[in-house]
Amino acid sequence: MIALKQAENRGRTDIGWLDSRHTFSFGDYHDPAAMGFSVLRVINEDRVTPGGGFPTHGHRDMEILSYVLEGALEHKDSLGTGSIIRPGEVQRMTAGTGVRHSEKNASAAEPVHFLQIWILPTRAGLAPGYEQKAFPERERSGRLRLVASSDGRESSVVIHQEALLYVGLFGVGEQAAHAIAPGRTAYVHIARGEIELRSSDGTYRLGAGSGAAVTGESEIVLAGRASGAERGEALLFDLP
Repeated sequence: MIALKQAENRGRTDIGWLDSRHTFSFGDYHDPAAMGFSVLRVINEDRVTPGGGFPTHGHRDMEILSYVLEGALEHKDSLGTGSIIRPGEVQRMTAGTGVRHSEKNASAAEPVHFLQIWILPTRAGLAPGYEQKAFPERERSGRLRLVASSDGRESSVVIHQEALLYVGLFGVGEQAAHAIAPGRTAYVHIARGEIELRSSDGTYRLGAGSGAAVTGESEIVLAGRASGAERGEALLFDLP
């Protein structure tokens, strides 16, 4: 079964320097029917103006992933980490027993556009940690590239949960099938462009910001609908 979440039905926070769209309940946006999906708790699509950013704040007991689509994001945390996250790079921060961090637009001239993802860990009280890796466009083109896993396979970042995150870029004639093991589910989020999702439940056309919760399916296919710079980009979460 496929349950769609259209982009226009997401929550929104717009406070000038930040324009954020929330797939699931977050902040002042609360929808009892959208409290997450399996262990996936948050998908926020954030746009931050030049010079803007999140001041230092704390988190606990959450796996936090950041994926930059455009621009550059500057990260600092209480672990002593300081980094710049650029398009195609994935940052993983294990909040664990507690970590404080700030995120801001690294540019004084260009906006930054990124996704912030929260995944519930397998247990509370983990030691805080940080990891960042780059996944070149060629590795994400016409295929699903594993970027996060519990064991770091295929040079993915390590998350403390039995979840898998794939990213793929698809144009016309490009597609990838993904098998879903018995007892597992999947969630597809379209980062930009347009993607066609095919399953035994039907064929769905998904635009940027839209998502699809997948249950009871053994396989789904993601296919591109445009060429060149208009190729669609999708994140696929394989979840327990």
